[in-house]
Amino acid sequence: MNVDLGIWSKLTKVVVGLVVLAFLLLIGMYYLPLIHQNERMRREILRLDAQLQKEEEKSRQLKNEIEALRNDPKTIERLTREKLGYARPDETVVRFEPATTNAPVR
Repeated sequence: MNVDLGIWSKLTKVVVGLVVLAFLLLIGMYYLPLIHQNERMRREILRLDAQLQKEEEKSRQLKNEIEALRNDPKTIERLTREKLGYARPDETVVRFEPATTNAPVR
């Protein structure tokens, strides 16, 4: 038997559909802040990974410099000449000073 309730059966279907839609919207609104937080954290992870790669590269360079200072006498000689201004007994050291200007001091 199929009983026709008229408009009430159609309204019941519409109300059930609206309730389901409202429930889905509530779930979406509940998870939206979590989705935004997840996106922020992913951006932060990418930024930190890039910073980590830079720091690892800097660390490799410093290790190479330390290794050169320990094992390469030419490196030590070059740094001694550059930093301390030393020279061999038969060499003449010429130092250049920066150009001075007559610009007014502020």
